[in-house]
Amino acid sequence: MERGLARPGPRGFAVELGFDVAPIEAYVRTQTGRYLDAWYKRLRDAYVETMADMGVTTDLTGQEFLDAMARRKQVDPTMALLETAIKATTKGGIGKLRQRSRGQVPYYEEYPALKRETCRPDIRAAVLANQRVGLHRKLMKTAAAADLYPTSIGTDAVVYPSPDASPLDVLPHTPEGKLAPGTFRLGVSPGMVKHQGTQTVLWAESLFEERGGVFNISNLIKIDQSAGEGE
Repeated sequence: MERGLARPGPRGFAVELGFDVAPIEAYVRTQTGRYLDAWYKRLRDAYVETMADMGVTTDLTGQEFLDAMARRKQVDPTMALLETAIKATTKGGIGKLRQRSRGQVPYYEEYPALKRETCRPDIRAAVLANQRVGLHRKLMKTAAAADLYPTSIGTDAVVYPSPDASPLDVLPHTPEGKLAPGTFRLGVSPGMVKHQGTQTVLWAESLFEERGGVFNISNLIKIDQSAGEGE
């Protein structure tokens, strides 16, 4: 496992939570490296610069950020398309690390993607594990700071109950009025989150009646289902 990807992974987090983790077998390498750093930095910079071109800058907070996000596609529709392309490149690039057979060969036989240097399902697993651990840390910090727990958790979206439609009513603050450390923060920089959507309890109840409870609210709460948003 690449040391740079695995350091904050699930094992370390399990120890943080008080579990006794004692691996009995491991596959390791004598050489390490940050395999995705250059790729990640180019996409990160492209995303931040593209959002800035639409008026969503890294210095915006609170309602300013929400307003800028709401109007960004009207500010520059071309840059909005580029934003979508950058997100698709990120998601598709991680997916290509574990590309499955497309029916080229009989089941359980070696297929072409396995011979590519970029076939690295271990790195993909490390990336996803780090993302999930980071999300879980924020969930626990939010619960500790505000006794607030999610009603639904998706791959990259979390739904919280709120007395109002704004996500600003969910984010926990310290007595001094600052955001509680380690919790969710609105923003465009990596590691921060965006408002995916707000719906009513009656909306959720109608889905339960329609689908029989077999669905995840986090995957359906988007204001614009075609936007591909998700944080």
